[in-house]
Amino acid sequence: MAKASSRPVATPAYCVVQSAPHQILVCKGCKRTERYRRPGGTMIANLRASIAETSLSDQFEVTGTACMGGCDQPCSVAVRAPEKASWLFFNLDPIEDVADIVRFAQIYAQLDDGWCRSVDRPGKLASNILARLPAMIYRPAHSTS
Repeated sequence: MAKASSRPVATPAYCVVQSAPHQILVCKGCKRTERYRRPGGTMIANLRASIAETSLSDQFEVTGTACMGGCDQPCSVAVRAPEKASWLFFNLDPIEDVADIVRFAQIYAQLDDGWCRSVDRPGKLASNILARLPAMIYRPAHSTS
């Protein structure tokens, strides 16, 4: 319990607050690759700069998160939005694949439910998928009392 109270933000370690309609999450835990010492940090910086140059800057935020489980093939990136399917991609290069991630963000922003075919996703995003999660729509159970 002492560790949780020492954090500067009162959220669990694996929670990420979303403050924009869409979010790109980048694994900050990805281990060193042959080309990059910290691929996640490089990816975050490059995606933020690229998103800022587009019309997506008010629709997307780019943030880092704890390990996303794609450790064998870094770098892992997720794209998500409320009431849309979420995507988790792996083995992305923090320089070479940034333009494809931004292109996918443009496509994703236009999708009502977040679902698309592999042929609609640019570059490695067509096949380097760890997971595609259906949208979570919360509807509380009705009380019978």
